[in-house]
Amino acid sequence: MKVIIVGGGQVGSYIANLLVANGNDVVVIENKEKALQALRSSGLKEECVLSGDGTDAVLLEKAGVRSCHALVCATGMDEVNLTAAMLAKFEYDVPKVVARVNNPKNAWLFNGGMGVDVKINQADLIGHMIADEMNYHSIMTLLRLSKGAYSIVRVRVDYRSPNVDKPIAQIKLPAQALLIAVYEDDMLIIPHGETVIRAGQYILAFADEDSMEELNRIFGSDTAE
Repeated sequence: MKVIIVGGGQVGSYIANLLVANGNDVVVIENKEKALQALRSSGLKEECVLSGDGTDAVLLEKAGVRSCHALVCATGMDEVNLTAAMLAKFEYDVPKVVARVNNPKNAWLFNGGMGVDVKINQADLIGHMIADEMNYHSIMTLLRLSKGAYSIVRVRVDYRSPNVDKPIAQIKLPAQALLIAVYEDDMLIIPHGETVIRAGQYILAFADEDSMEELNRIFGSDTAE
């Protein structure tokens, strides 16, 4: 997959190296010399780094925007991220445009009408993680989807759960929740009806807000007497 990243600061650099490590073709556009030096020293090849403005159409074309599969707007300025997103989506019809939200007050602007397919609102994500830790004890939000009230969450199976040592087929799960994976140490299991839930395991689930509370009751320590 070919990905262009606009913004090569700490966030953009991390994303770039992660994507490269997973076999993707990545080009990072950055205009600050300090960040450019850090990008090159991080191990990215010279041809993966372009110096300039990520909202410059000529530079985007040089980076291969006409044939890329996704463009990530990861600068520390919301106005730059939105400009790059609109240019990528409406001028070049990039299939997937992901944009970072820096100021939570601007989150409402990051939508399909502005060329954004997926927004990453760091403040909102951190806020939900803290709220989950306070309210659910056994659940942590890993990714909150930009559309709808669904999230990907991690649930820790508490030893006091009444569902420990039961197969999934015998556990009544909420209708709006889907178990994605079960893992413990280095072992990951794709769950099915016969998978037995053990204390201390972690469960990855796709769930809405109401289902998160129910999953906490089913697998966590907040169990009904």
